[in-house]
Amino acid sequence: MTFDLPTFTLIHVVISVLGIVAGLVVVGGLMGGARLNGWTAFFLATTILTSVTGFGFPFTKLAPPHVVGAVSLVVLAVCLAARYWKQMEGGWRAAYVTTAVAALYLNVFVLVVQLFTKTPPLAQLAPTQKEAPFAVTQALMLAVFVWLGWAALRGFRSARTR
Repeated sequence: MTFDLPTFTLIHVVISVLGIVAGLVVVGGLMGGARLNGWTAFFLATTILTSVTGFGFPFTKLAPPHVVGAVSLVVLAVCLAARYWKQMEGGWRAAYVTTAVAALYLNVFVLVVQLFTKTPPLAQLAPTQKEAPFAVTQALMLAVFVWLGWAALRGFRSARTR
Protein backbone atom coordinates (compact mmCIF):
# COMPACT_ATOMS: atom_id res chain seq x y z
CA MET A 1 0.00 0.00 0.00
CA THR A 2 1.37 3.39 -0.96
CA PHE A 3 0.80 6.58 1.03
CA ASP A 4 1.47 10.17 0.09
CA LEU A 5 4.37 11.74 1.99
CA PRO A 6 2.29 13.67 4.57
CA THR A 7 0.30 10.54 5.46
CA PHE A 8 3.44 8.40 5.64
CA THR A 9 5.10 11.04 7.83
CA LEU A 10 2.11 11.12 10.18
CA ILE A 11 2.12 7.32 10.49
CA HIS A 12 5.87 7.33 11.17
CA VAL A 13 5.56 10.06 13.81
CA VAL A 14 2.63 8.38 15.57
CA ILE A 15 4.50 5.07 15.70
CA SER A 16 7.60 6.85 17.00
CA VAL A 17 5.72 8.72 19.75
CA LEU A 18 3.94 5.53 20.81
CA GLY A 19 7.33 3.80 20.97
CA ILE A 20 8.79 6.56 23.12
CA VAL A 21 5.84 6.51 25.53
CA ALA A 22 5.95 2.70 25.76
CA GLY A 23 9.72 2.81 26.20
CA LEU A 24 9.42 5.21 29.12
CA VAL A 25 6.91 2.83 30.75
CA VAL A 26 9.26 -0.12 30.16
CA VAL A 27 12.29 1.69 31.57
CA GLY A 28 10.23 2.74 34.59
CA GLY A 29 9.28 -0.89 35.06
CA LEU A 30 12.90 -1.99 34.79
CA MET A 31 13.87 0.56 37.42
CA GLY A 32 11.28 -1.03 39.72
CA GLY A 33 12.28 -4.58 38.85
CA ALA A 34 9.22 -5.33 36.69
CA ARG A 35 9.30 -7.13 33.34
CA LEU A 36 6.11 -5.59 31.86
CA ASN A 37 5.92 -8.18 29.08
CA GLY A 38 3.09 -6.56 27.10
CA TRP A 39 4.56 -3.06 27.28
CA THR A 40 7.96 -4.45 26.31
CA ALA A 41 6.61 -6.21 23.22
CA PHE A 42 4.75 -3.04 22.19
CA PHE A 43 7.84 -0.88 22.80
CA LEU A 44 10.11 -3.15 20.79
CA ALA A 45 7.61 -3.51 17.93
CA THR A 46 6.96 0.22 17.62
CA THR A 47 10.63 1.09 17.93
CA ILE A 48 11.55 -1.41 15.21
CA LEU A 49 8.75 0.00 13.03
CA THR A 50 10.03 3.53 13.66
CA SER A 51 13.49 2.62 12.42
CA VAL A 52 12.21 0.62 9.46
CA THR A 53 9.72 3.27 8.33
CA GLY A 54 12.45 5.89 8.62
CA PHE A 55 14.06 4.27 5.59
CA GLY A 56 10.82 4.79 3.64
CA PHE A 57 11.38 8.52 3.22
CA PRO A 58 12.81 9.66 -0.12
CA PHE A 59 16.58 10.10 -0.14
CA THR A 60 19.41 10.29 -2.65
CA LYS A 61 22.40 9.60 -0.42
CA LEU A 62 23.25 8.14 2.95
CA ALA A 63 22.63 10.73 5.67
CA PRO A 64 22.86 10.84 9.49
CA PRO A 65 19.23 9.71 9.98
CA HIS A 66 20.01 6.52 8.04
CA VAL A 67 23.02 5.84 10.24
CA VAL A 68 20.95 6.37 13.41
CA GLY A 69 18.25 4.06 11.99
CA ALA A 70 20.79 1.35 11.18
CA VAL A 71 22.43 1.63 14.61
CA SER A 72 18.99 1.45 16.22
CA LEU A 73 18.14 -1.74 14.32
CA VAL A 74 21.42 -3.37 15.41
CA VAL A 75 20.77 -2.34 19.03
CA LEU A 76 17.22 -3.69 18.78
CA ALA A 77 18.47 -7.00 17.33
CA VAL A 78 20.71 -7.47 20.39
CA CYS A 79 17.82 -6.42 22.64
CA LEU A 80 15.48 -8.98 21.07
CA ALA A 81 18.12 -11.71 21.30
CA ALA A 82 18.83 -10.94 24.95
CA ARG A 83 15.16 -10.76 25.93
CA TYR A 84 13.57 -13.57 23.94
CA TRP A 85 16.30 -15.91 22.67
CA LYS A 86 18.65 -15.86 25.67
CA GLN A 87 15.80 -15.26 28.17
CA MET A 88 17.91 -12.63 29.98
CA GLU A 89 20.11 -15.31 31.55
CA GLY A 90 23.45 -14.27 33.01
CA GLY A 91 24.98 -11.30 31.23
CA TRP A 92 22.09 -11.20 28.78
CA ARG A 93 19.98 -9.56 31.49
CA ALA A 94 22.28 -6.52 31.51
CA ALA A 95 22.50 -6.64 27.70
CA TYR A 96 18.70 -6.49 27.50
CA VAL A 97 18.40 -3.55 29.89
CA THR A 98 21.26 -1.64 28.27
CA THR A 99 20.00 -2.10 24.72
CA ALA A 100 16.38 -1.33 25.65
CA VAL A 101 17.46 1.98 27.19
CA ALA A 102 19.80 2.67 24.25
CA ALA A 103 17.01 2.05 21.73
CA LEU A 104 14.74 4.45 23.60
CA TYR A 105 17.54 7.02 23.76
CA LEU A 106 18.06 6.84 20.00
CA ASN A 107 14.35 7.47 19.45
CA VAL A 108 14.44 10.47 21.80
CA PHE A 109 17.65 11.71 20.15
CA VAL A 110 15.82 11.80 16.81
CA LEU A 111 12.79 13.44 18.46
CA VAL A 112 15.02 16.26 19.72
CA VAL A 113 16.55 16.65 16.25
CA GLN A 114 13.07 16.84 14.73
CA LEU A 115 11.87 19.34 17.33
CA PHE A 116 14.83 21.62 16.58
CA THR A 117 14.20 21.22 12.85
CA LYS A 118 10.42 21.57 12.70
CA THR A 119 9.53 23.87 15.63
CA PRO A 120 10.11 27.49 14.58
CA PRO A 121 11.30 28.87 17.96
CA LEU A 122 13.75 25.98 18.39
CA ALA A 123 14.85 26.20 14.76
CA GLN A 124 15.69 29.87 15.33
CA LEU A 125 17.81 28.94 18.35
CA ALA A 126 19.76 26.31 16.42
CA PRO A 127 19.22 26.63 12.66
CA THR A 128 22.11 24.29 11.76
CA GLN A 129 21.91 22.10 14.88
CA LYS A 130 25.51 23.01 15.63
CA GLU A 131 24.58 25.77 18.06
CA ALA A 132 24.83 25.61 21.85
CA PRO A 133 21.08 25.20 22.60
CA PHE A 134 20.93 22.05 20.49
CA ALA A 135 24.19 20.66 21.89
CA VAL A 136 23.16 21.37 25.48
CA THR A 137 19.75 19.76 24.97
CA GLN A 138 21.29 16.63 23.46
CA ALA A 139 23.94 16.49 26.22
CA LEU A 140 21.22 16.74 28.87
CA MET A 141 19.23 13.98 27.15
CA LEU A 142 22.32 11.77 27.07
CA ALA A 143 22.95 12.42 30.78
CA VAL A 144 19.32 11.60 31.62
CA PHE A 145 19.51 8.35 29.67
CA VAL A 146 22.82 7.33 31.24
CA TRP A 147 21.16 7.81 34.63
CA LEU A 148 18.03 5.93 33.50
CA GLY A 149 20.21 3.08 32.24
CA TRP A 150 22.11 2.90 35.52
CA ALA A 151 18.88 2.97 37.54
CA ALA A 152 17.28 0.35 35.29
CA LEU A 153 20.30 -1.95 35.62
CA ARG A 154 20.24 -1.61 39.41
CA GLY A 155 16.49 -2.06 39.69
CA PHE A 156 16.21 -4.97 37.31
CA ARG A 157 19.22 -6.79 38.78
CA SER A 158 17.97 -6.46 42.32
CA ALA A 159 14.62 -7.85 41.18
CA ARG A 160 16.29 -11.26 40.72
CA THR A 161 17.07 -11.48 44.42
CA ARG A 162 13.60 -10.44 45.68
